[in-house]
Amino acid sequence: MNKTIYPSLISGTLRAAASKSSMQRACAAALLVKGETRIINPGISNDDLAAIEVIQKLGAIIQYNSNGDLIIQSNGVSPISNEMNCGESGLGIRMFTPLAALNNQSIQINGSGSLLTRPMGFFDEIFPQLGITIESNAGKLPINIKGPLTPANIEIDGSLSSQFLTGLLMAFAAAGADGVTIKVNNLKSRPYIDLTLAVMKHFGWEIVNDDYQAFHFTKQSNESTKNIRTYQVEGDWSGAAFLLVAGAIAGNIIITGLDVFSTQADKAILKALMDAGASLSVEEKQISIGPLPLKAFHFNATDCPDLFPPLVALAAYCEGTTVIEGVNRLAHKESDRGLTLQEEFAKLGINIQLQGDLMLIKGSSKATIKSTTVHSRHDHRIAMACAVAALKSEGPVCIENADAINKSYPNFFEHLQALGVTVK
Repeated sequence: MNKTIYPSLISGTLRAAASKSSMQRACAAALLVKGETRIINPGISNDDLAAIEVIQKLGAIIQYNSNGDLIIQSNGVSPISNEMNCGESGLGIRMFTPLAALNNQSIQINGSGSLLTRPMGFFDEIFPQLGITIESNAGKLPINIKGPLTPANIEIDGSLSSQFLTGLLMAFAAAGADGVTIKVNNLKSRPYIDLTLAVMKHFGWEIVNDDYQAFHFTKQSNESTKNIRTYQVEGDWSGAAFLLVAGAIAGNIIITGLDVFSTQADKAILKALMDAGASLSVEEKQISIGPLPLKAFHFNATDCPDLFPPLVALAAYCEGTTVIEGVNRLAHKESDRGLTLQEEFAKLGINIQLQGDLMLIKGSSKATIKSTTVHSRHDHRIAMACAVAALKSEGPVCIENADAINKSYPNFFEHLQALGVTVK
């Protein structure tokens, strides 16, 4: 599917989509606890749907009630299939694989698209230490595992992704880990671990965190006095970042449904917008944003690498050279995002330089974005970044393979239209 974005002034109020980071963790926790869980505001992205399919394969029974809430019945991990497919979800594959290993059944772990080329060697190194038999495709999918996982003192590298740690934290807790510690070196994306710990606490597990360098487990019960647990999925700061940048570029808008106290890493977009000089008002229930002359800014995205695409769109309209740190976190996303952003935004007339861990974007408050055709590279965030950058272009911008947005934000183009953007 191709989408063409026309230069547009935007206005209006919009509710943020559901967070797939919050949704997928809630699905995992609901699988692990016994009984019924009601998830309010469930997500509908491809990654969310993949998580629902995975927990069904691992034994959960799901249905939707008349309010649209997701009802999950579970008796713990009890696979009904010897194969599970996580789609293209990096979090899904890294979180659910340790959970699948809680059972003693042999299971093949698979995925699709870019996930087939992303490194999974972490499991080859760590699983044998936990009593799990594993066979992988030279550190890539498919992976064949046989548990059960036995919690033990381990030391892991946290520099590639915090998602591996998320899966181990949940699996250890569900396995009744007692008196064991996971030591972590060089952990990246700490806010995502905060989100994991918050979801786990909501479902009855509390883990002692020693400055993100060690996580200590003591045996505890997660049995609730309530027959039904309820969890409300947060609004998505990752998707909303694109809407907020759109407001800073092309018009006064209001975004609701975001928790300003959230642990989501991409809430840091607010700091970048403030540093760039956007008109910004943050209240508990809504965020108002509008355009002002924007200036270049310096931002460290090491702990929130998914912000690179919206930050590049913002930087294109900022006077001067914006510097973003954390490029090394971009190589193993849906695309090599550093190079992809450089190449696709070059088509729009924006110069981006990559210098080691730094990205330098030369922007202008009077930027003229070219009318051209770009390609999403099958990366949802690249498609959205190009769409936002096109809002004040010199003419229409066609985005090829725009349906990549379905991975995280299926309603993105409809939401742009609701704000007044012409999309064809």
